[in-house]
Amino acid sequence: MASDLIAFGDALAVPSVIGLWIAVLLRAPGALRAPHQRGLWLAVATAAAAMTLNLPDVVAYAMGRDPGYAHTIGLVRNLIGVLSAGAVLYFVAAATRGRRLQIASGAGTVLWLSVLVVLDTAAPAHGTHTIPPVGDPVPSLAYWLVLISAHLLANTICVYVCWRYSRRAESRGLAAGLLLFGLGTGLAGVFWFVYLLKALFGFTWAMPANPLLMNVHGLLRAAAILVPTLFTFRRTASDIATAWRLWPLWRDLVHAVPHVALNKPRAGRVLELLWPPVPRNLLVYRKVIETRDAILILGEYVAPGVPELARSHVAGSGVPEPRASAAALACVLKEARQAKLAGGPQQRSEESALELPAALQTSAEGGDLEGEARFLVDVARAYTSPAITGFTPLDSQEAKVS
Repeated sequence: MASDLIAFGDALAVPSVIGLWIAVLLRAPGALRAPHQRGLWLAVATAAAAMTLNLPDVVAYAMGRDPGYAHTIGLVRNLIGVLSAGAVLYFVAAATRGRRLQIASGAGTVLWLSVLVVLDTAAPAHGTHTIPPVGDPVPSLAYWLVLISAHLLANTICVYVCWRYSRRAESRGLAAGLLLFGLGTGLAGVFWFVYLLKALFGFTWAMPANPLLMNVHGLLRAAAILVPTLFTFRRTASDIATAWRLWPLWRDLVHAVPHVALNKPRAGRVLELLWPPVPRNLLVYRKVIETRDAILILGEYVAPGVPELARSHVAGSGVPEPRASAAALACVLKEARQAKLAGGPQQRSEESALELPAALQTSAEGGDLEGEARFLVDVARAYTSPAITGFTPLDSQEAKVS
């Protein structure tokens, strides 16, 4: 049973390290630009480096060479681990805006590193650093107690802060990232507590779980710093889908009222999405604003009675009530666009004024842009539907008279 647990934990070593390095590389540009993200990124980057040096194949290779090489690898791994613990404390200090804690984390990290180097130098000649199943810790018990204390202190504070601030976070992405990082840090804390029990009391019953604890901790930390990237990807994918659905309506309206477009439209829908004329994060915003502006202008070309005929046509077409308003607006826009392109006169009477649906009125007054985008997507979907393309005000008027 214990051997199976060790084997399972070791099997996650390489995926965990790869996941950490992927997360570190993907988040590097954002972390370097945003000071408040650097501590978290450095904590994960140093953890990735330490775990790389702790891979079973790396350890076996170091042990197969001379003792001096194995000793160097072990010492560097432990020093990077303490640097990771210090980065965790710095991240906590940055999150809580504790200036004193930031200074203390930096000073404490330097102190821990210095003490470890001194204890390692003072110990008798030795190879890699380890706490063997039988025998005394190498290079010394004092060395391991200092190392373990650094990790336990940093991890305990980090878990508390992550748990506390995740409950207060207004952003779901931030809350998820803090929870994942706190959970991963908690597993790392259990890992080092198991080593503390072994170093002080010789307890080995929990040691088989340590590889699993450390490698799952790596996966969780990688997921934690990738949360912003995943949310950005999700938002980008949603924006692309919205822009794709708005395209037929937006293209026709901008063709009729070209001056509402900030930039000249691309030749096709695919090119517009692959090479947008505005920053990608503003693509949907511009599409919505330009579509709404075109609707307002085309509202001046709506002939008297057309809105009522459109609502009657939609009601007779079996369009569900939640989308009836969007479908009726699609009918009106088709007629107004044709009138504008045909050079028809602007309608100045109050009878012909186009009454905007509530979703567009709210957004025009500084309301919910996402709600307006959803409504315009419904309009765009109706705009190309057979029921709407068959709308003809003259036929509707004749049917109503007869």
